[in-house]
Amino acid sequence: VRLVESGGGLVQTGESLRISCVASGLPWSDYAIGWFRQVPGMGREGVACITSNYGRTEYAASVEGRFTIASDWAKDTVYLEMSSLRPDDTAVYYCAVNQAPFCQHFFRSDLNYWGQGTQVTVSS
Repeated sequence: VRLVESGGGLVQTGESLRISCVASGLPWSDYAIGWFRQVPGMGREGVACITSNYGRTEYAASVEGRFTIASDWAKDTVYLEMSSLRPDDTAVYYCAVNQAPFCQHFFRSDLNYWGQGTQVTVSS
């Protein structure tokens, strides 16, 4: 399993940014894939998830209404569209995938596969 993120960068408060994750080597037909983020010294926070079978999505309360997770299954790519960005969205964003196609399990699991992360910085 390989997950490669891209698209991070520096933006101003209120701006938008899209990050991408290309997945390869997935051995399952159904799975949950999405995004976590982490600030130095803090644990990883689940941000958004989408399931491959029914396209069900779930979001952290802190990003609901501002972030949208989307997928292009033909390209094995998942996107996180982030709008109305705030300085507290600054973090390393990690793509993750879990073989169980349930977002609640994805957010709690220790068995996710992880990408290398992409830095998103929002300046005030």
